[in-house]
Amino acid sequence: MAVKHCYFCRKHQDLKIVSYNVNGIRAAINKGFIEWMQTVDADVVCLQEIKAMEDQLTTHLFEDAGYPYHYWYSAQKKGYSGVAILSKIKPNHVEYGTGIDYMDQEGRNLRVDFDNFSVMSLYLPSGTNIARLDHKLQYMADFQQYVNELRQDYPNLVICGDYNICHRAIDIHDPVRNKNVSGFLPVEREWIGNFIDSGFIDSFRYFNDEPHNYTWWSYRANARANNKGWRLDYGMVSEPLEDRLKRSVILPEAKHSDHCPILLEIAS
Repeated sequence: MAVKHCYFCRKHQDLKIVSYNVNGIRAAINKGFIEWMQTVDADVVCLQEIKAMEDQLTTHLFEDAGYPYHYWYSAQKKGYSGVAILSKIKPNHVEYGTGIDYMDQEGRNLRVDFDNFSVMSLYLPSGTNIARLDHKLQYMADFQQYVNELRQDYPNLVICGDYNICHRAIDIHDPVRNKNVSGFLPVEREWIGNFIDSGFIDSFRYFNDEPHNYTWWSYRANARANNKGWRLDYGMVSEPLEDRLKRSVILPEAKHSDHCPILLEIAS
């Protein structure tokens, strides 16, 4: 039996997808990321901010951990940005980038297509200054258009990653003081709301509407210990997959990065 079909023969199991901004894959490995990943035992792992080229990595570590299929899409600038996907299932196709040059120079989008769904690892830019905020807003607009067109051919999409935006006030520890900070600006919040309304489900909020659930914490002022965080990482699932959604959770106990991973499960 072909490897790529192995999952689809497990009729009574759900597909487990993890997404994790590792803030440097080499640093995360040194903090026990590989061992943690084996414990979680996801079928597909989306990584963001890998900050490495493939030839800088000991890739057999991922194969030894049970992920024979691994795909790396690095930024042209060394030590910056970059995304990856690790999979136990052989995809039918791997799409590197969006075809939009300024996006692809920074290695921010990587997609794998399986028989009846696709998974994308996304790392949306941050808006740390005026120039980067303008870049982020342009990216957001162009990405929405790209996805609108993509869904015509790939309607069953899971877009996991670091969106660098908190959607609602309950997604950030101090919405009042952060209202003028990139990541919680009205224009950014409006965009992610419109993105969801265009045909996506924020899978975590589909199951959990409680506050104080975050995926990123500053390294300063003991923010993580005090849970003063932001929910920047999402598992966005296109609406045709709604009846296959089984679970979506945040995994704050994983501490290989200033982010923590998210996990979602969809039925076979």
